[in-house]
Amino acid sequence: MLNKNEIMAFVPTIDQVKAKIFYKDILGLTLVAEDNFALEFDANGTTLRVSSVREFQPYPFTVLGWKTTDIESDIKQLNSKGIHFEKYGFFEQDELGIWIAPGGTKVAWFKDPDGNTLSLSGS
Repeated sequence: MLNKNEIMAFVPTIDQVKAKIFYKDILGLTLVAEDNFALEFDANGTTLRVSSVREFQPYPFTVLGWKTTDIESDIKQLNSKGIHFEKYGFFEQDELGIWIAPGGTKVAWFKDPDGNTLSLSGS
């Protein structure tokens, strides 16, 4: 039934101003709409709604991720914009923070201003 409908992603924020700068200016997503309840972005055809909440505790796992064809280059570009990639210590990661999954996919994690864990994955 829903397999014919577009999916929409949601991420919470307690600071809409910081979230707008992060998702629009740093990640480069197109801001489509903005009101007191949320920011809405076009993420390459997928709607990302960054919803304003009064408080929340970030989850300790990835809530949003992007597939990439050049993860090293994307990490370096985000590093140049002040984005730090996480190093967890319980599995091996390279100097950029990339972990190679058993199937060969490269994965790296970073956080938004609210502490939501985001990821890049690909080759």
